[in-house]
Amino acid sequence: MLYYISDYLANIAGPFRLLSSYIFLAGLGTALGAIITWWMLPRYWQFLPVDRGREYAIDAEKSVGKPISAGALFIPLFIVISLLVVPFDWKFLEILLCVTAAMIVGYYDDRARDGWSEYTLGAVDLVLAFLASMAICQWADFVIWLPLFKDPITVPPVLFVLGATPLIWISINATNCSDGVDGLSASLSAMSMLFLGGILYVIVGHADIASYLLVPHYEQGADWAILSFVLLGCLAGYLWHNSYPSAVLMGDSGSRPIGLMLGVLVLACGNPFLILVVAFVVLVNGATGLMKVALLRFFKIGIFSNIRYPLHDHVRHNMGWSNTQVLVRFMIIQAVGTPLLLVLLLKIR
Repeated sequence: MLYYISDYLANIAGPFRLLSSYIFLAGLGTALGAIITWWMLPRYWQFLPVDRGREYAIDAEKSVGKPISAGALFIPLFIVISLLVVPFDWKFLEILLCVTAAMIVGYYDDRARDGWSEYTLGAVDLVLAFLASMAICQWADFVIWLPLFKDPITVPPVLFVLGATPLIWISINATNCSDGVDGLSASLSAMSMLFLGGILYVIVGHADIASYLLVPHYEQGADWAILSFVLLGCLAGYLWHNSYPSAVLMGDSGSRPIGLMLGVLVLACGNPFLILVVAFVVLVNGATGLMKVALLRFFKIGIFSNIRYPLHDHVRHNMGWSNTQVLVRFMIIQAVGTPLLLVLLLKIR
């Protein structure tokens, strides 16, 4: 919205021309998300449901009684700020509607005494992932780039949706499974958003750099980047209150829409394998547990039986790591690994 009214406001005062600057809009969105989330949470979290503990989770009793479902507060803020600072496009509105639906489903799951069934949540996630996939490509051919292939590939919408839907579904559930240690899911997600925002703005959103690195240039790369930075700001404000020992928990109303946005932004970059680069710790921590359960439940195949999942529970229970050690060490692995993997992904082509 601000982008389109900048010309009118510039006639009143020259500095309003900044509202047409993508860097300024990204910075403004990040700052608004962080400051308002930080200010808002302690004033309204008394209206949220409280955590009742989770069976089998390590140190679950320490979270009992804390406000949960903070995503129901900062995700709507993310949506409002995004509508304010991101240049309007119907596809962004459609994505934000999917984010809203994911938040609502997560909120009612947080409120339910025993939670929704895994199959119900999985089915809803699949529908939302399908709708988000169609919103990204707008049911038109989509240009992607892959490791080891020099030239971009044009994918028809049917194949794009068939590939994008499971990626977003996995992203939603892996992020949700990583939400078990104070600050862990939000910190890892924030790092992913930072890297994705940089890739969208500096690489695929910049014609000269994209040409130099032999990747396709996406005209709306900077627009997607602003979305990423706004969510990063909201996560930063939330982490102020969620750092160990946490005062509030994001719940499914936060982790599910964040996971959806993670998958969406990876696809907006044009390379589905980027999820292994920007969120490999999230995938190892959460998605491997999903694979273990699926193989055991549907195919009676037991693997990694001596490893507890999510992986953050294994290192706490079997290796004696503290919550702080889990958080810091997982973040170090992702902070060091992502730039290295990104350089390999770009240069090996």
